[in-house]
Amino acid sequence: MKSISILAGAAALAGAAFYALPALTADNRPAVGKPEPLRVAPQPPRTLPQTPGSMGQVQLTFAPVVKRVVPAVVNVYARSVVQQQVNPFFNDPLFSQLFGSPEMRQRVQQSLGSGVIVRADGLILTNNHVVQGGNEIIIALSDKREFKARILLADPRTDLAVLKIDPKGERLPVVPFADSDAVQVGDLVLAVGDPFGVGQTVTMGIVSALARTQISASDYQFFIQTDAAINPGNSGGALVTTDGRLAGINTAIYSRSGGSIGIGFAIPANLARRVVEGVEGGMKNGTTASVQLAWVGASGQPVTSDIAASLGLPRPGGVLIKEIHPAGPLARAGVKTGEVIQSVDGVAVDDMQSLNYRTATHRAGDNVRMRVAAGKVVRDVTVTLALPPENPPRETTTIGGRNPLTGARVINLSPAAATELQMDVMAKGVAIVAVNPNGIAANYGFQPGDVVRTINGENIDRTGELVRILNGANRWDMVVERGGRRLTLSVQG
Repeated sequence: MKSISILAGAAALAGAAFYALPALTADNRPAVGKPEPLRVAPQPPRTLPQTPGSMGQVQLTFAPVVKRVVPAVVNVYARSVVQQQVNPFFNDPLFSQLFGSPEMRQRVQQSLGSGVIVRADGLILTNNHVVQGGNEIIIALSDKREFKARILLADPRTDLAVLKIDPKGERLPVVPFADSDAVQVGDLVLAVGDPFGVGQTVTMGIVSALARTQISASDYQFFIQTDAAINPGNSGGALVTTDGRLAGINTAIYSRSGGSIGIGFAIPANLARRVVEGVEGGMKNGTTASVQLAWVGASGQPVTSDIAASLGLPRPGGVLIKEIHPAGPLARAGVKTGEVIQSVDGVAVDDMQSLNYRTATHRAGDNVRMRVAAGKVVRDVTVTLALPPENPPRETTTIGGRNPLTGARVINLSPAAATELQMDVMAKGVAIVAVNPNGIAANYGFQPGDVVRTINGENIDRTGELVRILNGANRWDMVVERGGRRLTLSVQG
């Protein structure tokens, strides 16, 4: 490394010398004779730096913003009861066969996170992974008061959850939403939460990047990246702008040690607002809270340099549409497979996550303008967004009898069901959504998300067909799709 530094320094000096010396030619030689007197250009009078004239000029502080925001950021404690084996030797299948079922003991497990009050009557926004599996949720306010909370919505697709506490008519402080699309790289931001359970903590940084999409497998992950210190326990806390508005929900860090190294990620406020609106709609109508995110009805892939060259595009970027649902918004707008969506409402998209995010921040029925490229021909298309259809109907069924899938709960796949399960929206067939841990299906290793493709050579398209074939055979040769791979299983009854 020293040699590289020395060479770099030598090159810099040589460059400086080259540009400092005049180039001599036959027509441009320096005059020989008495040198002319040196002329020095007059210099403007030097301005001395101003000394601060008041305490306001001495102090640069975010204290007023923090004073407004901190009371609206809460601690979230999720307690759950888990079963634990008393003796670890029972993990060995041989011991289980020799000595029977292992003795189990209940253990209370607690996770810690943060949350943000977004409505004065006690509506709180946090991460789904903070409350997932929790049997009891406790909210601790900044003034140390504690409340039991109800989970109104827990959505793994967006990794957001909405909780409700009862403040007995008291109006709680809130953090208003910012327009996260207006956030720019370089903006100052503050991260507020409870890292490592040490207590309410505020850290400062800048927005390091926008549109980070390769952080999670979720189709709706589209992150704001910041170098403000975010650590375990910050999850669900607030990333706020310097005017005290919610830019995002702190969610994840990139770290090999478990501590912050200046690469943190937050879910943008515009998506979080859509989740809260879904809950508010359910509360207003007296229905179950749900998040119904708009859908484009297609699957696609990023346009790389090689793909751009093959399509005749001047540069990489955009989403190459691989498959379109015939009843989806893109199909109705005339977009075809093989075309490239380059932007939504003037904002560039580079992969399906960013396209899904730009769609999800709108409501069903909204019109968006998409720039679509077909080779060198580029056009603007108006797309009317819609909700993914539930066609065919789900027909949820729990498999009974005695066969390899006994104890599994299955549904018909539709765009709506596939979206909720975070599967390919174009997926068809019958999917497993839950498995009884004590059932036969669990013993054979079936998992939620598995798609049953064929049994004894017959294609499985609906749950009724699956039940009929399972009950009418005493041998089952099965093909199951899991994560894009096809697995086979043969069972003799």
